[in-house]
Amino acid sequence: MCGIVGYIGDKEAAPILVAGLKRLEYRGYDSAGVAIISDGTVDVCRSEGKLSALEKLVGDRSFAGAVGIGHTRWATHGRPSETNAHPHKAGKVALVHNGIIENHRELRAELSEAGHTFKSETDTEIAAHLIQRHMYEGMDFVEAVRKAMLRMEGSSAIVVLCEDQPDTVVGARVGSPLVAGIGEGEQFFASDVPAIMDHTRKVIFLEDREIAVAKRDGIEMIDFDGASVSREPKQITWTATMAEKGFYRHFMLKEIHEQPRAVADTLSDRVTSGTGRVKLDDMGLGAEVFKKTTRMVLIACGTSYHAALAGKFLFEGRACLPVEVDVASEFRYRKPLIKPGDLIVLISQSGETADTLAALDESHAKGAHTLTICNVIDSTMARRSDGVLYTHAGPEIGVAATKTFMTQLAAMDMVSLYMAELRGTMSDEKRMEKIDELVRLPHYLEAVLGCENRIKELAEKYHRAQDFLFLGRGPNFPIALEGALKLKEISYIHAEGYAAGEMKHGPIALIDENMPVVVLVTPGRHYEKVFSNLEEVKARNGKVIAIAMEGDEAIAHHADDLVIIPKAPARLAPFMITVPLQLLAYHIAVLRGTDVDQPRNLAKSVTVE
Repeated sequence: MCGIVGYIGDKEAAPILVAGLKRLEYRGYDSAGVAIISDGTVDVCRSEGKLSALEKLVGDRSFAGAVGIGHTRWATHGRPSETNAHPHKAGKVALVHNGIIENHRELRAELSEAGHTFKSETDTEIAAHLIQRHMYEGMDFVEAVRKAMLRMEGSSAIVVLCEDQPDTVVGARVGSPLVAGIGEGEQFFASDVPAIMDHTRKVIFLEDREIAVAKRDGIEMIDFDGASVSREPKQITWTATMAEKGFYRHFMLKEIHEQPRAVADTLSDRVTSGTGRVKLDDMGLGAEVFKKTTRMVLIACGTSYHAALAGKFLFEGRACLPVEVDVASEFRYRKPLIKPGDLIVLISQSGETADTLAALDESHAKGAHTLTICNVIDSTMARRSDGVLYTHAGPEIGVAATKTFMTQLAAMDMVSLYMAELRGTMSDEKRMEKIDELVRLPHYLEAVLGCENRIKELAEKYHRAQDFLFLGRGPNFPIALEGALKLKEISYIHAEGYAAGEMKHGPIALIDENMPVVVLVTPGRHYEKVFSNLEEVKARNGKVIAIAMEGDEAIAHHADDLVIIPKAPARLAPFMITVPLQLLAYHIAVLRGTDVDQPRNLAKSVTVE
């Protein structure tokens, strides 16, 4: 969940490390630090809080070294503090670490008995002491790292320096992601590609149980058994500029406005108007799997879970399959009834979400087919799945997912139409109609962004509210959940999303004149039912904010406030109403003065349990 950067080359390391860590701020953190080899000594500088504090400390000191590591920490073991910040040092060894060492108590007790003294509350410091101990036992630097990784249980990515080996930086990975970057006379490590995009686009994504040994002239790799590993580097196609804010105040706002382009990229070369065909040959999962499967399970966390709930309506309605949706963190701790031939769809923005990755492994173990829908090329889930569908949304820096959610919806829409064709569950005429509507989706999304000024007015009116309720039926119900989550994430207002028909089963007790209720009222079979729920809210003096489609003349007389979205095919309503909900959360958060792109306690990629 934290940020790692490592460098070895002929330039000053400190500015490169700090700049790389800034590129990873979106991952969430509470402290930061760097360690640099200078005149044969590892010099460590750390601070609690934002990177600006670390940057000032680094600027006030002389860090004349061309080898170093940096880290932004999100606390797991031990409170946020300078003492618990990374890098951690033991003797001549300095180390940064992402993940959790599950057997840390056992290892700490063993090392303490052997005379090691710990300065922090973290599990990470144990890894530095383990490597130091192995080196005292006569092992060389790389072998000591390998032996330490074999002792550590759980998920870990580490990058390590040693005063005795000032020409070497070592990275190792099991579970948590780690990337090695290859430059000319300089090499890099990072937990995510944006950290090093200013310097190289040639990268190697470490697999589980692999170690990369970086020297100025190149990188060599071995596995945890000590055997040599050979892998061609990947070329990153998107640019560092794509991860910059431009003229937008926040990344989140930029990414909301990028949604028409992101959806167009998701659909590009896969669907075309007038053909009635969806081309998904690039998934790597044979057509026979989609033809013959008798059951689907969609598994995800957070925003991706809400996308999965929306996907259930698509797959059941078009492919005529029984579909279950599961929260990944619950799936992994029970005995799920998965059987060979089931199709398990894993949905994750990063492709590194720990709980979803564990669900993937469990599904494989039970003989199911697996398909990952994710945004990050060559992520762990993408590599481990039988098939992968990339959303091509581009880098998403804001912690609160926006364009990746939208592209996940678009991806599942495509797959459901693809399956309908293979399985013969939809007429050619009907399928062509749905594909033509989907191709026009970027245009409709561009149009709905025009409601932003109206959303700003509502934000002014309601940003002091303490509670919100979001109501929707059918495919709009998952969107209500997502609207509530966005508001919670970035404005810190308590919000709940409900299936509108469930309101009478409890939530109606909360409604009074102080409760804004966002009701999603769009054309379709659920329209009259939702309209009835809206009137129930009004009868109890709730403040109704209705999101409705152009041409709905009845709704204006039954809502306190109204957001009208452009007219579009009814089945695109979930896509369309998502945009005003994202904008509402954003503008309320801005008025409340919260940290929109890096909300408290949250991280972009949840790579630990």
